[in-house]
Formats: sequence, structure tokens, C-alpha cells
Amino acid sequence: MTHTLLPLAYAGPISHWVPICKQQPILWEVEDFYQKQTYRNRMEIHAANGKLMMSIPIQHLGYDGHQKYKDVQIANEFPWRRNHWLSLKTAYQSSPFFEYYEDDIAPLYQDRFESLLSFNIQVMKKICELLQIQAPQETTKTYLKDSPHHDLRHLIDAKNTKATSTAFEYTQVFSDKNGFIPDLSILDLLFNNGPETVPLLQSQ
Repeated sequence: MTHTLLPLAYAGPISHWVPICKQQPILWEVEDFYQKQTYRNRMEIHAANGKLMMSIPIQHLGYDGHQKYKDVQIANEFPWRRNHWLSLKTAYQSSPFFEYYEDDIAPLYQDRFESLLSFNIQVMKKICELLQIQAPQETTKTYLKDSPHHDLRHLIDAKNTKATSTAFEYTQVFSDKNGFIPDLSILDLLFNNGPETVPLLQSQ
């Protein structure tokens, strides 16, 4: 069976969630090397002044070399969990559904995670639970540069401007001020559209 090969991001932009919400067979890429400036440790939300990028600090290697994504550790000496949660509350507390989901998402920023991959897995599972869809479980066992699956690993690049799977627009909290900002974190769509999130993505 051919799967959709997806990178496992920090919550993940909306474009990552289209195949998930369509319940396509998903294979998470977890054997790749960690790279900077990707959605593995970044989330983009719509704040009062426009797009806001939130980044999870990581422990860098003390030498020149590559480390696999699954081996990356979070730099928890920085107060990133508090800062990210406050940013989410400030941006979305006036959205239609933030209050509805707040108590489910808050614990993700209260528990301490050492592994970036482990944290991202828990975030993904929680979002799937809130969307009432099955969380994909399958992961890669080896890294293949040329995969036989439908390869969407390029979507992990935060500089990628070719993500066009969010052709639809929806009302965002600050869209009157900043205009519509496409392909933000799935949380932006969830807080603004609630139960309509899955039908919206399934229609894409």
C-alpha cells in the first residue's frame, strides 16, 4: 500500500493536515536528519501584529555534525513552554473555540519533554483527539532519499512558499487588521472553526 510520507512538525501547518484529515494512510518520517529553519520546532500563528513564529529551543551539538531528528533534545533551560502558551492565549482567547479547547491543550505546555520528537508526537495525538480522527501511528524505520510513497517531506521547510493546499479562506481573529494569512498552524484553523475544521480540510 502506498502511504503519504509526512514530516512530523510542531503542531504542523494546515497543509500537513489535509491528508491526515482525509484519513489517507500516513507514514511519519522520523529517520531524517534535523535541519534548522523547519517546522520541526517552529509554529506560525496569527497574532495582533501579523504572523508570529514561535520556536522551541533545542540542544545543539557541540561539534560539527548531523544528528537525527529523533535524537534532538529540547533546551528546557529556556522558558519556552510558558512563552508559547501565553502567545497562544493572547492571540486566540477571543476566537470562537479557544475556550472550548483550552483545557485540553494547556497540559502540553505544563509537562516537561526532553525529546523534540516525543513532544511533537504528543501534540499530534492531542490534535487528532480534538479533531476526532484517528492519529496515524506508522513511522519510517530507515531513511530513503527516494521514497516509493507519496512524498510530502518538503513541507517541513519553513521557507517553502509553494504550499497551496489551503486555497480556501476562513475568518481569522485579526484578519480585519492584517488580512488573511494562509497555511498557519492547524491550531489557527481549530480555534477559529472548531468542529468544522475536518470538513473544511476534507473538501480540499
